[in-house]
Amino acid sequence: MNNNGLITLEQFIVDQESQYPDAKGSLSKIFRAIELASKIVNRDVRKAGLVDILGSQGETNIQGEEQKKLDVIANNIFISAFSRSGEVCAVISEEEDEIHHLPKTENEKYIIAMDPLDGSSNIDVNASIGTIFSVYKRKSKSGTPTLDDCLQAGNQQVAAGYVIYGSSTMLIYTTGNGVNGFTLDDGIQEFCLSHRNIKTPEDGNFFSVNEGNLSDFPEGITDYISYCKEKDQATNRPYSARYIGSMIADLHRNILKGGIFIYPPTTKAPNGKLRLMYECNPMSFVVEQAGGKAHTGVCPVMDVETTALHQRVPVFVGSKNMVNKALAMHHAAEKKS
Repeated sequence: MNNNGLITLEQFIVDQESQYPDAKGSLSKIFRAIELASKIVNRDVRKAGLVDILGSQGETNIQGEEQKKLDVIANNIFISAFSRSGEVCAVISEEEDEIHHLPKTENEKYIIAMDPLDGSSNIDVNASIGTIFSVYKRKSKSGTPTLDDCLQAGNQQVAAGYVIYGSSTMLIYTTGNGVNGFTLDDGIQEFCLSHRNIKTPEDGNFFSVNEGNLSDFPEGITDYISYCKEKDQATNRPYSARYIGSMIADLHRNILKGGIFIYPPTTKAPNGKLRLMYECNPMSFVVEQAGGKAHTGVCPVMDVETTALHQRVPVFVGSKNMVNKALAMHHAAEKKS
């Protein structure tokens, strides 16, 4: 704790590690890299309209999506930070086709999965965007990390979290022992503990779904959306629709206030649209550690067998009772058809 009574991210992690005698400081080094990189990205995001880093890069990523200039910049910043951490041997990124092997790190034991700039379609209109990250321990002991080292289920995550670049910049993370949030103090350039032991309400008043795709949704999902809009005083309906087009922004609100985020299977994307490794697994880890629920409609998100770096899944994630209701209506409609 500093002289102002603030607990910085670094102090908090050191205090947490002191409770585990076998801890060797590896995660501290990784989080220092995340902290440094996110401060640099935050700086670039905030001056994006003043320098030539808005707009398209003129290329597409492995997803077939147009890469924004800041997508590429953020990706490079985080990879550079991880390469200097002394703990990370490889990075898998939504912005890269293959595993990014870090030089001279064959004996390091951690792998990072990340979406360096989630919601990047919002960059040019100054809406909230963010970075999503996940930490895994490699399976092999040494040597160049293999695809098998990277293709791990979400239930094998060592840590996960996100940084949201909004009206303030926040870093939220879990190591499997609850969720804590830190807000960047621009004056001292430190992330300071602002949200201790975050708990997601079991019920909420927000539903986040892209209703522009309603005609492509399964019947059970359209039934649930109609349910959300119905008036019912006993269940505090209708709920409020909130959809930004940035998973990180929609889920951040719902984690704190209570709500559900849905990106279901559609006729155009029957396997879902969001990436398992870079979006769904890390956000599911955070949500479930905060007391919420994350499901694909078939099984818990973090139990999905990972078969490809850029695998996609449907997702229902947020307040536990809202997710259960959506799943119940989805499954009931499937049984009728």
